[in-house]
Parts: sequence; structure tokens; C-alpha cells
Amino acid sequence: MSVGARLLRTRWLVRSPIPLFRAGLGFLFGTRVLLLEHIGRVSGESRFVVLECVERPDDDHVILASGFGEKSQWYRNLVAEPRCAISIGFARRRPGTASVLSADEGRAVIERYRQRSPKAYDELSGVIEEATGLAIDAIPYVEVALDAR
Repeated sequence: MSVGARLLRTRWLVRSPIPLFRAGLGFLFGTRVLLLEHIGRVSGESRFVVLECVERPDDDHVILASGFGEKSQWYRNLVAEPRCAISIGFARRRPGTASVLSADEGRAVIERYRQRSPKAYDELSGVIEEATGLAIDAIPYVEVALDAR
């Protein structure tokens, strides 16, 4: 297994930025990485996950890829309860509503990503496929529409 795939499966490492975001230091990650706050579908408690923003069509929308497919806990939680909050850049806990994109919309998103960042696409697609067994154009994509400021 490649280093990237091992890192993606290392829970403590992928969760390590959460305290920085919660302390208001999310701007250190720019606007490519964000903190998603969502509600646990069973517990009803707040849950946190750090994700890469695959696309940001404008300041009020972010698109996320569920690299582990439909079994990702954050993905399942957003399907059950789409209300969430995003911290990205200098924005903290901005409320929004998530919706799952259709397969065609997801393929269009990842195709734009491939055109914009071919090297990152090649690396990311390889890591996702190795770590999860899923093709990057077959994973689910979620759009979060952020509430007006």
C-alpha cells in the first residue's frame, strides 16, 4: 500500500487538524481544506471531519468527495441530516445544507478537477482507488449550500 493510501487510513492523522479548526486557526489551511460539522445520525451529537474541498463554485457553495464511498460516516450523517456547518479559510462554523449530487454531476465535478489540477487528480485518484477500491469518478459527491451571511 502506498504512503498516501496508508495516511488516508490513519485515523489520528486525518483527525489531527480538527483542534486547529475548532480553535479558529482553519485559515492556516487556506481554502482547500475545511472542517465539516455534522450531526451523528444515531447519537444526535455534533461530529467533525476535515475534508478537501474538491470545488468551490462561489463563496456560498462547496463540493466534497466521499472518498470512502457511501459508507463514510460523515456522508451517511449528511444524508440523514443535511443541516451542517463549514469552517473554511477565515469563515467559522458557517451553516449550510448538504445535498448529494447525481452521478452525472459528480463526474462533471471530477472532470473539472482533473482539468484544473491534473497532477493532483492523478495522485488523488490513485490513492482513493488503492485505499478504498473505488474509482474516483464513481464515488459520491456532496454540495453544501452555505446560508447567506
